[in-house]
Amino acid sequence: MTEIFIDTDVCLDLLAQREPHYVYAASLFTLADKGEIKLYVSSLSFSNLYYLLSRQYSMPEARRILSKFKVLVQVLAVDDKVIELALHSKFKDFEDAIQYFTAIETGIKLLLTRNLKDYKKAEIPVQTPELFLKGREV
Repeated sequence: MTEIFIDTDVCLDLLAQREPHYVYAASLFTLADKGEIKLYVSSLSFSNLYYLLSRQYSMPEARRILSKFKVLVQVLAVDDKVIELALHSKFKDFEDAIQYFTAIETGIKLLLTRNLKDYKKAEIPVQTPELFLKGREV
């Protein structure tokens, strides 16, 4: 089964139904729900998602949304080694560095994001959800 690390922006595309990206995020998470792929997110994503969703929804509603979302993903811990790697990396965006090294340290070989520019020096494939889904159609 394909294991994929999902960046926060893709999660938010699904949860906030952000167009035009929602359709790709929804398709991706449908594949996970069917057991065709396994999706991983960092614990940092949950914190960021809660903050962003609570600006759009009530706090109880944001928690309810995240509780339902958690069924679709496995949450990976951000630990001391990940923070050290991120602090000493060449990533311009610290949050992206944390996401990237969380994936690397857990052995995940594919990262999906819409923010490709910050992952130019990645040692694993980094794609958009749209590109990943189109590749599955072939």
